[in-house]
Amino acid sequence: MKEYKYKINGMNYTVAVGDVNGDKVNVEVNGTAYTVEMDKAAAPKVAKVVAEQAKRPAAAPRTESGEKVIAKPAAAAGSASAVKSPLPGTIMSFRVNVGDTVNAGDTVCVLEAMKMENDVHTQKGGTVKQILVGVGDSVLEGADIMIIE
Repeated sequence: MKEYKYKINGMNYTVAVGDVNGDKVNVEVNGTAYTVEMDKAAAPKVAKVVAEQAKRPAAAPRTESGEKVIAKPAAAAGSASAVKSPLPGTIMSFRVNVGDTVNAGDTVCVLEAMKMENDVHTQKGGTVKQILVGVGDSVLEGADIMIIE
């Protein structure tokens, strides 16, 4: 039995809540036993707990049928070199912008795959000419992420 103490209009009450059988509850108020019928509509309210998470990019865009829009591998032309996705995942952030100069091995973006953040590195140095995907986009393994000349 759970016991509660209340003060109502200056009067002290000791209420002990006993067994609950369906919509009936056995209670004792200041030593006097009562069977109380509960209103079915009065369900206990449960507080919703919201855990804060670090901000993440929005989900990948979807087509009208609900499928994710996924960047496909594309061929880079001329002396340009494409930075390719090493594995399928979601672009989390970019460390460079169009026009930035990079060296071979520099980290250019972060890719999330299987709940792990993976740095994506360049194979050659040069200038970032074009970024082909956006933050939050899903990419396949081998998909071009950016063009470096």
